[in-house]
Amino acid sequence: MTAGVLLGALILTLIVSSAMMQGITFTNAGLAHTLSTELVGGTPITTWYLGLINNSPTPTLLAGDTLASHTGWTEIAYSTGYMGNRPAWGNGAVSGNATTNASTVNFAMLGTYTVYGMFVCSAATGTSGTLEMEAPFSGGTQSVSSGDSLQTTMTASAVSG
Repeated sequence: MTAGVLLGALILTLIVSSAMMQGITFTNAGLAHTLSTELVGGTPITTWYLGLINNSPTPTLLAGDTLASHTGWTEIAYSTGYMGNRPAWGNGAVSGNATTNASTVNFAMLGTYTVYGMFVCSAATGTSGTLEMEAPFSGGTQSVSSGDSLQTTMTASAVSG
């Protein structure tokens, strides 16, 4: 690991019959959005954003969480916890029923935190929008300090069965 550069990975697996898989929570709002856009002709969200989940207090991820109300966890605030707004997830091509961001999504940290994981939402700022999913980092929590760059990768995959 290079000093000042931390690597975190988040593997998200979509199982249509289940809202939770391997610690990943697909929110009710996220599942409703996915069903609406894929099966009913709803309006797709073309840009997804990543946010960071603080490890303090100990997070509880729930299917009923929304971007406006997630009482089991706290967001590491954009613009005060890291530079800028929530960064966009730049998905790559789909291959083997999965897509991974084309390049790492980087968070330039402005404070000291233990990062539990990430969430995927439709808003770069604020609490309006869809909270699609939330999950811990696959490699465990990441400790960061001001000046660190937390480099993240997210893979979304779909399986049948």
